[in-house]
Amino acid sequence: MGLIDRLTGTRYPEDGVVPLSASDVRAALLALNGPDAPYRIRTALTAEKADLVAEWRIPPSASRRLERTVKTRMLLVPGRREVRSVDEQWEVKRTGNPPRWVVARRHSVGQVNWTERQWTYERGADGRRRKIETFRFDSRQIKDPLRAAALAAGWTWRGMMFSLAPPR
Repeated sequence: MGLIDRLTGTRYPEDGVVPLSASDVRAALLALNGPDAPYRIRTALTAEKADLVAEWRIPPSASRRLERTVKTRMLLVPGRREVRSVDEQWEVKRTGNPPRWVVARRHSVGQVNWTERQWTYERGADGRRRKIETFRFDSRQIKDPLRAAALAAGWTWRGMMFSLAPPR
């Protein structure tokens, strides 16, 4: 595995894993949907130029003034037995009470590796202050199951930087 593969998150299946068909890989990825999954996997729209999309939307709350949508677009390439993925992230920062005025917007494309945690302080039963986690997001919660499903199917998970088009 080279430097570019490391930067893009490209992973290769274990030796000896029999590759499944594209329809089986698609079914395995869609099977990750569930009531406990923090994301939704759906068939991509034509404009998204992909086969599948995993989407996680984080709405703003009273304590967080940031709204974020993270999408992982996936293109199945049967000839090379690989799932190409690219992440898109939209971020909206709000102000006001309640937060309703948009202060800043940001959009990025590439491989998203992002972790965020927020805490508040509360008094415990013993009267001591303690830290309570109120919010947690880790992009690995989206990508690790997707990557594992593709690798278990004998396909390569190839992270792309800007688009799902094949490298030249």
